[in-house]
Amino acid sequence: MIEINNLVVQIEDNRILNGLNLKVADGEVAAIMGPNGSGKSTLSYVIAGRQDYEVLDGEILLDGRNLLEMEPDQRAAAGVFLAFQYPLEIPGVGTMTFLKAALNAQRRARGEPELTTPELIKRVNAAGAKLEINRDFLKRALNVGFSGGEKKRMEILQMALLEPKFCILDETDSGLDIDALRIVSEGVNALRSADRSFLVITHYQRLLNHIVPDTVHVMADGRIVKTGGKELALELEKNGYADYRQPAAASAEAA
Repeated sequence: MIEINNLVVQIEDNRILNGLNLKVADGEVAAIMGPNGSGKSTLSYVIAGRQDYEVLDGEILLDGRNLLEMEPDQRAAAGVFLAFQYPLEIPGVGTMTFLKAALNAQRRARGEPELTTPELIKRVNAAGAKLEINRDFLKRALNVGFSGGEKKRMEILQMALLEPKFCILDETDSGLDIDALRIVSEGVNALRSADRSFLVITHYQRLLNHIVPDTVHVMADGRIVKTGGKELALELEKNGYADYRQPAAASAEAA
């Protein structure tokens, strides 16, 4: 599904990813954990195509196609989806207007017919009901006045409608209470399939109790430094990241 080879990335002369290598197979749920500043969110942004990061070396292959040669909208049409850690409020853009524009843009890029408004409403209502999204929220501007949990549910609603091939969840559990975490996780698990892969970025084991990963990677200093099964997340929960922190960062914290 996705293969990242020797990825080197910097922003404003600050090197963040240092020869990162990663593979996520078809149908696999891979989790990435690691200390703050290790480059986890940077990796998600670079895959999705955020343009203020400078890629110095490497490649990101999705089904053999190099994403680095594609614009962000082309990556989205190819099947890449990023659920943000902090979804933005967009005043003036209605939620249903946004969903219709995004979904039909994807369908046009794939040579599929656009959805009519009644077809869209039917799909949105069905997906929204599973995520316990209040229909009144769909009448508002996108994410405006939403709680953290409501914004995260809206991200999963977008993912359910767009049906991407490769889904990146950037600390989706951040700011969620127990009920919201359960609802969001159930929405993600409902989308798991043999031809859809997930990259789940998180600090905490609690999310992985709900979205059980096939593989857990530890990221530090811009690289994957250890890979294991779901039991690795339990080890990190117990022992923390002390063994993986950069020496300079560890010394600074000790001071």
